[in-house]
Amino acid sequence: MIHDLKRQGLAISEIARRTGLDRKTVRRRLAEGPGVPAYGPRQARPRLIDGYADYLRARVETHPGLSGRRLHREIAELGYTGGYTAVTDHLRSVRPRGERRFELRFETPPGRQSQADFAHFRTEFSDDPGKPRAVWLFSMVLGHSRRLWGRFCRRQDLRAVLRCHLGAFEAFGGATDEVLYDRMKTAVTGTGPDGGPVFNAALVDLLRHHGAVPRACRPYRPETKGKVERPFSYIRQDFHLGRSFRDLDDLNAQFADWLDTVANVRVHGTTGRAVDEAFADELPSLRPLPRVPYATPLSVERRVTRDGMVSFGGHLYSVPDGTRSRTVEVHEHAAQVRIIEGGELVAAHPLPADGSRRSLDPAHRRRPPRAGEPLPDGPEPGPAARPLDFYDAVGQRLACAGRASP
Repeated sequence: MIHDLKRQGLAISEIARRTGLDRKTVRRRLAEGPGVPAYGPRQARPRLIDGYADYLRARVETHPGLSGRRLHREIAELGYTGGYTAVTDHLRSVRPRGERRFELRFETPPGRQSQADFAHFRTEFSDDPGKPRAVWLFSMVLGHSRRLWGRFCRRQDLRAVLRCHLGAFEAFGGATDEVLYDRMKTAVTGTGPDGGPVFNAALVDLLRHHGAVPRACRPYRPETKGKVERPFSYIRQDFHLGRSFRDLDDLNAQFADWLDTVANVRVHGTTGRAVDEAFADELPSLRPLPRVPYATPLSVERRVTRDGMVSFGGHLYSVPDGTRSRTVEVHEHAAQVRIIEGGELVAAHPLPADGSRRSLDPAHRRRPPRAGEPLPDGPEPGPAARPLDFYDAVGQRLACAGRASP
């Protein structure tokens, strides 16, 4: 076009005006001739992310599952001031995404449903190095707002299930109309004559107390409760990987802080809303906590050992010396373990910390009587018997004293 206009006799200024180009550009193109201009590759400009490429590569090689959000926070603490997208673009070249399977999502109205499940984790505590431990994460998520709560436990037994439900309802400030489970044995104990699930009676009793009912997802279809399944991989990548924990209490303390500062304040990828903001809208729809706390105990029978201890939930609890029965009832309440003999309370212990293994009440053990004290259930003891040598020595001293006197 520039050469065409020049052949028509137009001046450089007029060509620049008609083409919208600078006059220097017009002169340069006329000097280069009518050929097509060739453009070479631009010189790469330095990027902010380049200074952290080695760190990101090392972290991904050590822990391939680390999330982009987690790594973005880590390098931001090291001084990175760039954006999150630059981090994900760089990670995509280091860790390509695999094939994705699309699923049909089901959204629930506020207060309608929550989902609960356990996931298996392996971790090593710094208090006991060199011994990887198996721990179980109980997690409950509100279906509408995606508010998340969880606690790591040593076992996934009924005792842990009931305590975690109480903790979740208290943290949420209420309960949903229904709670969805898979076929875990602590929730579903079998199948009824009609083919429907049979739920654990103790769990049903706890849910009924809070105005909720249990629901079970279809067998072999864990994706029907994906709202609680998907966060497990998020927790592994963004929280668990690459951290160290002193013990189980420290693990739960760090996890609670991560929930408050990361998981429950993030913008959720599906809802497009900040989780805490969506939860504020859902909270009025939750069933309020009952005025009377749940107090129905978990009751089991246990044998008393020869040293007067009862084993329950991985812990040992003492009973008084006067306990005569070999078998007693153990009732677990919200904050206390009670031991019943013949319908009467004989011992009560506070729930121990996860690291405690033995709870001994000093009042349960009788101390030996001091000198002069009466024996239990018997007459006061008479003078102690002394050996004959003692009386011989006393007689000899008396005889010597008599001869010495005038």
